[in-house]
Amino acid sequence: MPGTVVVLRTSPVRVGAQLDESQTYFHRLFWTFPPCIEAFRHCKPLVSIDDTHLYGKYEGTLLVAIAQDGNSNILPVAFALVEGENAESWAFFLSHLREHVTPQPGLLVISDRHNGIKAALEAPDGGWLPPSAYRAFCIRHVAVTFVLTFKGKDTRRLLVNAAYAKTEVEFHYWFDILRSEDPAMCEWANRIEYSLWTQHCDEGRRFRHMTTNISECVNSILKGVRNLLMCSLVKATYGRDNSEFTVAETTPTGSFSLSSYRVSLASQTCDCGYFQALHFPCPHALACCAYSRLTWEPYVHQVYRLSSVFSVYRMGFTPPILEGFWPLYDGQTVIPDPNKRRAREGRPRSTRIRTNIDEADSNRPKRCGLCRQSGHTCRSCP
Repeated sequence: MPGTVVVLRTSPVRVGAQLDESQTYFHRLFWTFPPCIEAFRHCKPLVSIDDTHLYGKYEGTLLVAIAQDGNSNILPVAFALVEGENAESWAFFLSHLREHVTPQPGLLVISDRHNGIKAALEAPDGGWLPPSAYRAFCIRHVAVTFVLTFKGKDTRRLLVNAAYAKTEVEFHYWFDILRSEDPAMCEWANRIEYSLWTQHCDEGRRFRHMTTNISECVNSILKGVRNLLMCSLVKATYGRDNSEFTVAETTPTGSFSLSSYRVSLASQTCDCGYFQALHFPCPHALACCAYSRLTWEPYVHQVYRLSSVFSVYRMGFTPPILEGFWPLYDGQTVIPDPNKRRAREGRPRSTRIRTNIDEADSNRPKRCGLCRQSGHTCRSCP
């Protein structure tokens, strides 16, 4: 597809002491499609990054950058195949993501707390340092680390509620309850900068995205293709992205209760916190506009306008050219590195680092797989 950005990194092949000039080992690959580059200009100014492990013939990791438009549609904008999740591979992915897809200033990156991501974002020449870009943590990953230190589901809930608080008053309400449980919990949370994990200190950059769930959604969609070879995997991302470029109209409904709040239309803020967090007027701001006989349209962020939503999908995917009409390739032959091949004998060893998310609830009764009733299993089902 014309305009597709592809960056391939290879390593040399040595046969004994000699260097084989005719072929190279595959090392890393970054790619993105022109409609994705164009679409991100009209999406929310944030990107969620995550990784998912391959489980095919060869080892590797798929890195994905996800965006969301003003109509809450999820859109993958860039991909990379790397050898694993480390500082070098994340630097490779994020540098090309910044160069080719997300050059906008003031962009927010939402991710987990992996040290490789931290090193890549803090690189002086990476272009991800403030004020050019900002970072935010996924509160779900922060809560998992928190529970490993302080046991109890209630304490995790208090921390998450404090993170989701849209105003400083609401934040301190939940934080004071957490302090009454154990002051050490607040000391642990205070070691993380508030702007990285709380919503009321993010200056409106999160657009209500507190987790990397939009990345997890794409990971689940790509789960069926993670065992494919490299070329087939790239084609699968092309097909999945192509299917996303269909706009559907929805009519949201909702209700609200009346109360007294201070609204500033000039600074686009409200005591409820929704106006500054969501970047469109809350019910109190709408009431203020109606009282002042002002139109509410200027207070809606550009990303939510229909023109921006339609612009996301304005550039479509062209049909791929049949391989028989491709120009002849006279370069080196790229081959898989045999050292990255998985062991073919024995049961594969799981490399997943299990946390509290993977633990089953011990209080939850087991149910029969046939009749879905509790108290027995499918072997003794009456």
